Amino acid sequence: MMFEKVLVANRGEIAIRIFRTLREMGIGSVAVYSEADADALFVEHADEAYLVGPPPATESYLNSSRILEVAASAGAQAVHPGFGFLAENAPFAADVTAAGLVWIGPPPSAIEAMGSKVEARRLMEQAGVPIVPGVTDPVDDLDAATGIAEEIGYPVAVKAAAGGGGKGFRVAPTADDLEEAFEGARRESEKFFADSVVYLERYLPNPRHVEIQVLADGNGQCIHLGERDCSIQRRHQKLVEETPSPVVSDGLRERMGEASIRAAVAVDYSGAGTCEYLVADEDFFFLEMNTRIQVEHTVTEMVTGLDLVREQLRVAAGEGLSITQDQVRPRGHAFECRINAEDASTRFLPTPAPITGYREPAGPGVRVDSGVRAGSDIPEIYDPMVAKLITWDVDREAARRRMIRALDEYVVEGPKTLIPFHRWLFEQPEFIAGGAMHAELERFSNEPTPIPPVDGSAGQPAPERVEGDADLTERRFVAEVGGRRFDVRLRYEPLGPVAAPVAAPSRRQRRSGGGGAVAAPDEAVTTPMQGTVLRVMVEKGQTIEEGQVICIVEAMKMENEVAAHRAGTLTELHVADGDTVEADQVIAAVE
Repeated sequence: MMFEKVLVANRGEIAIRIFRTLREMGIGSVAVYSEADADALFVEHADEAYLVGPPPATESYLNSSRILEVAASAGAQAVHPGFGFLAENAPFAADVTAAGLVWIGPPPSAIEAMGSKVEARRLMEQAGVPIVPGVTDPVDDLDAATGIAEEIGYPVAVKAAAGGGGKGFRVAPTADDLEEAFEGARRESEKFFADSVVYLERYLPNPRHVEIQVLADGNGQCIHLGERDCSIQRRHQKLVEETPSPVVSDGLRERMGEASIRAAVAVDYSGAGTCEYLVADEDFFFLEMNTRIQVEHTVTEMVTGLDLVREQLRVAAGEGLSITQDQVRPRGHAFECRINAEDASTRFLPTPAPITGYREPAGPGVRVDSGVRAGSDIPEIYDPMVAKLITWDVDREAARRRMIRALDEYVVEGPKTLIPFHRWLFEQPEFIAGGAMHAELERFSNEPTPIPPVDGSAGQPAPERVEGDADLTERRFVAEVGGRRFDVRLRYEPLGPVAAPVAAPSRRQRRSGGGGAVAAPDEAVTTPMQGTVLRVMVEKGQTIEEGQVICIVEAMKMENEVAAHRAGTLTELHVADGDTVEADQVIAAVE
């Protein structure tokens, strides 16, 4: 029997996405929210909403006991975890079941098995699923890691056993890099997963990252819905996804689909899940299994016509899948762009800020999954995703052009977003040809790279000085002559000084009450974002090189390296591990 009321233990766009399917199915919805999300859009989309704690996720969205209390008091019959937070937390899934509720996801045993990459590798090897050469046992110390690396050969990947989403992942190109990669992966794994266990495997330098969507009903029926190509990444975080993959042949697709079904059956899977692989030519190697709905499930929905959340609900309610393998007939091509509050021109640094203006694109074949509106705030303590922009058309080129049109229509004012980056990406010849852009994205992640502004942004441009003539100013106007619209550029000599465009004060300025920023001295090293210092990498008095990392700052669930802008001696150091820093704060001096 289908549920009457479901609690969604998540926030933002994925919560709204689930609420919409619940409403279509006539099922009541319950939201939970933190104090930081009291005015968030997703709260209004639910039939009922309950406060579960302060802004930190550990005290709200990860507060499993409080969430179960809300589920009981609201009369919910089931819990849908979305993705992130508690979605792949086996103890929470077990607690949901123990409380007499239905967990809308795979059994806790499957989550636990696939949540440990070490155990997952062992199970996949037994099930005949290809795995990357490496070890299946935890690596306890650097000496053991060194021996294993020499055996399997460099480059090696050091990976958190409990990791996911690029967290707890480091690459050692040579033996000289192994210690830093090993310690970094352990530190990040402990922070994000409370588990410092890591393992090693051979690193494939430029593979494609391709995943297979599976659905299982828990009663023996398991199907796959084809692949998604997720190779466009920075720092192992996905930026663009598409289906079908431009490099997967029909034969490879069939073999990967069959392997994914074997993987799901091996752990008695039920519901929606994704097997991720590294693909090199016609070879593929198991990477991990995500035991939840994926961020990029949208592109699979666009080409198959299925509602994957609806399928999750059907399976959890005991109704089984609505489709069999021979009925799966993907059609056309779909892209998804993750519209994050990040600035690609400054190494994808996060840009949390209030949204002062917002307009979504529309039209045939365009879908936007968002959780914001004008007036929404992008908090510093949660994931930087603003929305997901999805386009579909009859083939890859048509879908690509549709995405460009949709990006041109998309307006987000306030925080800088990845819209200009995506607009640039979709015009690159390598991307148009189906390439993974590995080299370019590595460059974007490691050095400041200018991104051309997107044409057609809303609002009247401010006056601009005319290049090469200090006495002339240019303004742009729109005029209609005979009913036809013309864009007019007017160059003139101003009567007085041209005022510079006035920018809204930063968060730091608003908190301090100041109206302007104080210029830092040439020797100063400043933080480009607000966050928490995870680790200081240098000592006062040390001689350092230009580009050497001073400290690692976590902001919006991402680690960011703050590097020296010049070579010299570190004469001042004002931060320590665990300190909170503000944007533009002086943390060190190099002379």
